[in-house]
Amino acid sequence: MVFWTTIGSHLAHLSVGAARQMFDLLIPPRCFSCGTPVPATGGLCPSCWEKMSFIGPPFCLRCGLPFELDAGTAALCAACLVDPPRFHHARSVFRYDSASKDLILGFKHADRTNRAPFFARWMARAGAELLEVADVIVPVPLHPVRLFRRRYNQAALLGNALARLSGVPCCPDALQRVRHTPMQGTFGRERRRANLHGVIRTARPNVVAARHVLLIDDVLTSGATVEECARSLLDSGAAAVDVLTLARVVRARR
Repeated sequence: MVFWTTIGSHLAHLSVGAARQMFDLLIPPRCFSCGTPVPATGGLCPSCWEKMSFIGPPFCLRCGLPFELDAGTAALCAACLVDPPRFHHARSVFRYDSASKDLILGFKHADRTNRAPFFARWMARAGAELLEVADVIVPVPLHPVRLFRRRYNQAALLGNALARLSGVPCCPDALQRVRHTPMQGTFGRERRRANLHGVIRTARPNVVAARHVLLIDDVLTSGATVEECARSLLDSGAAAVDVLTLARVVRARR
């Protein structure tokens, strides 16, 4: 019985591999950004890859803001020194800029949901240290009205894909938006904070109590959204909250 089960498993893997090769022959894989044919599904062409501003050291130990000069592994940015965030650490894969904008918007608003597993691989590398200590993955929630219009929560797709890669369980409904708020694209930091105050609550406190939570979102902009999520999680008994996003806005210094 074990022999035939093993043979069947190998045949299933072969069938999946053969089907994937046939699919790639019929519909060649293309770059997620520009559409140029690429050797394998789930990547960027060399030209688009070179344009991406991936975030690596040196950066702020707390919020992950990239530094222009190396100030040491324990250095904090001015914002974290003056007004420390509620979360412990935040990490992101790349900057949200002209090179990555269409990549994000296509995933977020144009049903390019097939990109989630590949984005999750990048996030797993950028946030490896956070995944090592995480007990549960929690995506930033959408209000039901926005979820109905968009049909999916991009943060939940990323969280579920990360869970499959890492083995850390994901709880997509741990947080809940209790009030529908306007889009915040043009809002400044303080207005974002005021707009989000009391908007997010913990719907599954038993899932996060005494646990190290890894909060997932697609883009870290001002930090107001993840701050409100962290506040709710910590108030519900979470031991700590870290943040991992696909991209982050890095504003030019004056």
